[in-house]
Amino acid sequence: MDLSSKKIYHWILMILLAFIWGSSFILMKKGLVIFNDLEVAKLRMGIAWLSLLPFVWNKIFSIEKKNIIPILIVGLFGNGFPAFLFTKAQTELDSSLIGILNALVPLFTFVLAILLFKTKVKVSQLIGILLGLSGAVWLIAGGGLVLENGSYSWYVIIATICYAISLNTIKNYLQNMSAIDIAGLAFFVVGPFCLLALGFSDFSEKMTIDGAFLALFYIVLLSTVGTSIALVLFNQLVKGTTAIFASSVTYLIPIVAIFWGFIDGEIITLNHFIGIAIILGGIHLINKA
Repeated sequence: MDLSSKKIYHWILMILLAFIWGSSFILMKKGLVIFNDLEVAKLRMGIAWLSLLPFVWNKIFSIEKKNIIPILIVGLFGNGFPAFLFTKAQTELDSSLIGILNALVPLFTFVLAILLFKTKVKVSQLIGILLGLSGAVWLIAGGGLVLENGSYSWYVIIATICYAISLNTIKNYLQNMSAIDIAGLAFFVVGPFCLLALGFSDFSEKMTIDGAFLALFYIVLLSTVGTSIALVLFNQLVKGTTAIFASSVTYLIPIVAIFWGFIDGEIITLNHFIGIAIILGGIHLINKA
């Protein structure tokens, strides 16, 4: 594949991922109609683990020692923690706002790359970081958004920091592993334990509630397409490009999230678009530098 074809391929991956992950927030919301946030997160991690298990079950005991800690980090920070943080946030925040805040991933990815790997900083990049963060602050506190539980925004922000840690780990320590091996083995860190914990909940009782199977169907979609398949594609994007470029997929997610939020009856205001413009302006400066 020549350079031009690779660029086209990477952009196709990015757009596809934006649509998948932008749609994930509304799937979480549909699942939360019947199940609580902990149950949705446990189901998501458990089903995602099971869906990738056939591809990596024979590799769990042959992981190179140098890859064990990075896999643990990716499993916890790239999968486990964000799954619970996002579902908790989804109980109080609109899908569109969560999608917008998720666009902070490139900012934190860049900051951690500087702190951990001494990346050289340009003035325009610093301006971009400050601009992007100010956009997030606008959305949370100064943008006039009607949020009864605005503090829940911080669950999303913490999750984006977790993603940034995972992204830098994959790019710098797991280049020798395939995208599907990274995703599948990382789920071994959280998946089995989530299913075990689910067995001690009232999950079976909730499955008798009217609409439970439909809610479970949405969670299965979230787990397989929005998590397992998406992470394999994303790992491929990270390995083939840079951590900053790969994290840029979150720039496009707010557009998809807002679209689904609007379809689902959520209120979209001018302040949403002002916040998006500020965040994307900052991110553009980071990528351009």
